[in-house]
Amino acid sequence: MRPFERIVAEYGPAVLRVCRAVAGAADAEDAWSETFLAALQAYPDLPAGANVEAWLVTIAHRKAIDVHRARARRAVTVEHLPERPAPPPVRPEDRDGDLWAALAALPGKQRRTVAYHYLGGLPYAEVAAILGGTAEAARRAAADGIRTLRATYPATPGGDDR
Repeated sequence: MRPFERIVAEYGPAVLRVCRAVAGAADAEDAWSETFLAALQAYPDLPAGANVEAWLVTIAHRKAIDVHRARARRAVTVEHLPERPAPPPVRPEDRDGDLWAALAALPGKQRRTVAYHYLGGLPYAEVAAILGGTAEAARRAAADGIRTLRATYPATPGGDDR
């Protein structure tokens, strides 16, 4: 069994992308941390032939939803209520915030399918197992999501998305 530190180093970036796509930029790091804390506890019991990446993405999916829901339940205290809600803060490291906003605007199943397949690297059969449904339905949801992203967020400033 590989050392857990190697697992974190190898799969950490993919797990962070999944957390960010599911929970949003503000909650992604918390979800990432929760994912690896839970994984650390369960790792010794993981079967030898298990797909570690799929296992971690499944944990990340659940933790991202938990962290996002927990944030929504927390009250925010302010002295005076603003007339309009303020937009979420943009951090310097969120240079590609428009892409994440476009991803967040996708319908839930498309967003999660794109995240798990393209950002998490999971095959459609495993995406279907996580979300429920068939591999064909996951493939269709991902294709629809990518088509919408290409239409709303060109990869280059000139609009050429090659």
